Amino acid sequence: MASRAVRLFPLLIFLFLTGFTNLSAQSPTVEPSAEQLSTGEPFIYRIAPDARGGEAYKLVYLVPVPIEVFWKFKTDFHGDFIETNKYVKNQRVLREEKNVIIIENRLANKPDSKFRWRNILSPKKYRLDFVLENPEQCGQRFHYGHFQLEPFGSYTKVSHAAYFDFFGASLWAHYPWEGGMYAFLDYIARWEQETVLKVKDDYK
Repeated sequence: MASRAVRLFPLLIFLFLTGFTNLSAQSPTVEPSAEQLSTGEPFIYRIAPDARGGEAYKLVYLVPVPIEVFWKFKTDFHGDFIETNKYVKNQRVLREEKNVIIIENRLANKPDSKFRWRNILSPKKYRLDFVLENPEQCGQRFHYGHFQLEPFGSYTKVSHAAYFDFFGASLWAHYPWEGGMYAFLDYIARWEQETVLKVKDDYK
């Protein structure tokens, strides 16, 4: 842990000197305008964190399929397409109980850890809440959030918020290049936009 902190120290100094550490968090209600959303670009916001500390983000984007189709895609935890995401090494479903699904996955940036997520589905609201059940085993204090879907014409608007804390969370949240929060979330949104078009016929 100490050696990792030493390696990160020069970068923290750089971020401080360039002003990245002074980026203020926005309200969780922050939203792009309908005109901005229509461009198809993902919108990423650093929002106010949990009272316990850490960091938080909000990601808002459009996917080019109706809400019913995207809901089925988003809640298909068995889908083979999941492992086409470069950040997911593998994933499996551990347990399903009505609208609660427990999954386990290994992530590319921490391949030796098994992340166990509890997903709570609210189909009538098109909402999915998630929480990391074993944060300590994954080097985190906590990690939870939600996905909220809304119809946007014939498309679907996705609002994804998450609250988390781990060693280096603030650095990750502020880091503007590959390996940071913004690059990660931008990839996730674009991957979903592209992938759902490839498999949408499976959900009609």
